[in-house]
Amino acid sequence: MANIKVMDINLSNKIAAGEVVETLMNVVKELVENSIDAKAKNIKIELTECGVKQIRVVDDGIGMDKEDATNCLKRHATSKIYTDDDLFHINTLGFRGEALPSIASVSKMRIETSDEKEGTLIEVEGGIVKNICSNNLRKGTVVEVNNLFYNTPARLKYLKNLHTELANIISYINKMALCYPNIRFKLINNDKQLLNTDGSGNILKVINSIYGLDVTKKMIKISGENDDYEISGYISYPEVNRSSRNFITLLVNGRYVRNNEIIKTILEAYHTFLPINRYPVVILNIETDPWLIDVNVHPTKMDIKFSKQDEIKELIYSKISEALKKLVLVPEIKTEEKVITNIDKITTINDKVEFKEEKEIIKPEYEEVTFDFNISEEENSYTEEKQTVKKIIPVGIVHSTYIIGENEEVMYIIDQHAAQERINYERYLKELGKETSEYTELLLPIKLEFSNDEYINLKNKFSILDKLNITYEEFGINTIIIRSHPTWLGEKYTTEKLRKIIEIIINEKDFSKEKFNEKIAITLACKMSIKANDYISLEEADKLIEKLLSCNNPYTCPHGRPTIINYSYYELEKLFKRVM
Repeated sequence: MANIKVMDINLSNKIAAGEVVETLMNVVKELVENSIDAKAKNIKIELTECGVKQIRVVDDGIGMDKEDATNCLKRHATSKIYTDDDLFHINTLGFRGEALPSIASVSKMRIETSDEKEGTLIEVEGGIVKNICSNNLRKGTVVEVNNLFYNTPARLKYLKNLHTELANIISYINKMALCYPNIRFKLINNDKQLLNTDGSGNILKVINSIYGLDVTKKMIKISGENDDYEISGYISYPEVNRSSRNFITLLVNGRYVRNNEIIKTILEAYHTFLPINRYPVVILNIETDPWLIDVNVHPTKMDIKFSKQDEIKELIYSKISEALKKLVLVPEIKTEEKVITNIDKITTINDKVEFKEEKEIIKPEYEEVTFDFNISEEENSYTEEKQTVKKIIPVGIVHSTYIIGENEEVMYIIDQHAAQERINYERYLKELGKETSEYTELLLPIKLEFSNDEYINLKNKFSILDKLNITYEEFGINTIIIRSHPTWLGEKYTTEKLRKIIEIIINEKDFSKEKFNEKIAITLACKMSIKANDYISLEEADKLIEKLLSCNNPYTCPHGRPTIINYSYYELEKLFKRVM
């Protein structure tokens, strides 16, 4: 008796659903992408209990006739690709022909669609078509997904809590709205509106709808191209940052994607501008020939591979770096309107979900500032000339940590440790980049011992010590002695600084001279800088400020913390109620 049999179509669809439909967001994603592919200008997503009870997507796209509406529920039935060659010229969001039949197999689905010539209604339960009949001629498509996973309770059990599921849906729709500012998106949960864009094509309006006015005013337009790629979008000032990478939105040929290498490149461009474990707000659109990308990596179509990846990374890094270096990055302290929002926590799948929102608005006692979105995009981009801070005169020091300075317009507060860290970092980075033979002979050689594994790694990288102009000898077991070092290393804390340098050498996996030099510069800058609570005179503070303002980036320390903040004269007047 044969043991191998062809799988029942409904069973195979349920298995496919395990890849395509892992979360509620996956269902929303597939339906919304179908609407976009159908050239919809208005897409409304209505959820009941975050989508567990019902997900309803309404669009005004081209719709389908009866034959297409029936075929769309068949696995691997698609209007997007027909030949092998089409697989390498994908210009639509969907193309596999798996999503609808997979979703239908684990839900009770209802489809209403019309191409204005013929209207069709289809009802499906657990992947089995229960009813097909004529329907109204409203152009577009309505897809209702009811009681998702009703016939696969194990899948329902392992959904995350509803708050997380809803947050993932909101995040995805936000990204699609950023990707398609010419489409009006409306997202509703339990009759509560969560997003409503106007479809005007102005991406700044979409950014405002999602992130608010304060973020919108701190976005910088970037653009650039090379032979293979064209990029455009907006990046945030470093002071606008978040605790998650989720606010970095990557779009490739109109598709929201994930690519760790591109995200890593963006973060490298922001390096030393952001504190550790903080991330910028970025909307980056990449346009390229479909031949140079592979979206057929995973059933969700969110992972992507690039050909000529180094070229796109170099383009992104250079354009973001250029934009950041041309900004004045001194955070200004402002008195703002505060909105306190309390949203009930949602914890279980079976709880009835209700959002009760209470707002306490503290009215500002000054004229409200509005932001005009009807501006040319150039007005929201950086200026061509690097902006600078006028000379700052120190007038006092607080807690032996913060220097108080002023000029005719602004009061400044400067973190003395962060400021000298920046100065030392740029000095060391400059020295490390030089080809120099200047060195300091040590009267007493420095002996450094290592563990077995450390010493083996170090022996393989002795050439790096040679390049740094460090003279050394092997001395006994797992030990070296240092007889000279480059002059720029200085005379203080020499043993500790040399050990730090060698630790970096030992732990460096893929050696890159630029990254290696940067790590050493950061490490030494921190060690060689004055600390909080170290006393300095006003004369020393004046010299420190002068050196800081001559740096390429005087506004953050190498770890991304601000070196300097300011209060404008007007803000001080408001704080003391001298102006109302």
